[in-house]
Amino acid sequence: MAEISTRTQTFTESVIRRMTRIANKTGAINLSQGFPDFDPPRELIDSLKEVAQRGPHQYAVTWGAENFRKALAEKQQRFMGIPIDPDFNIVVTCGSTEAMMAAMMAVTNPSDKVIVFSPFYENYGADAILTGAIPIYVSLRPPSFNFDIDELQ
Repeated sequence: MAEISTRTQTFTESVIRRMTRIANKTGAINLSQGFPDFDPPRELIDSLKEVAQRGPHQYAVTWGAENFRKALAEKQQRFMGIPIDPDFNIVVTCGSTEAMMAAMMAVTNPSDKVIVFSPFYENYGADAILTGAIPIYVSLRPPSFNFDIDELQ
């Protein structure tokens, strides 16, 4: 059997998956994932049915449908107060994991150091490793959640 890559040998099962297994085994309430115990609003379901019927039924361009990118750019321009070009500054991804990997791949090179403030979302360290960067974990200390500047040395 082939060995897994050296870059992934230190990875373990995700904390979210581990907590879900424990919750399922013990009958506990699973707070590690977003499992709503209610249905979406009826208006949303009706709207989704209508949109599904009318189409289009094709993939969008790989960086996101133009009308969606324009809407995102307009919203972010209002929020951030800076001009945002939907054709140059907006990329739509299939979730935050893909977005984080795309961003990390765009701005890091192998052996770059990436600061990961702790506590953190568990994918941040793995994303750095997968891009070839070296994660440097720096603790944020309550109650102000500041960090010790000496830890950045």
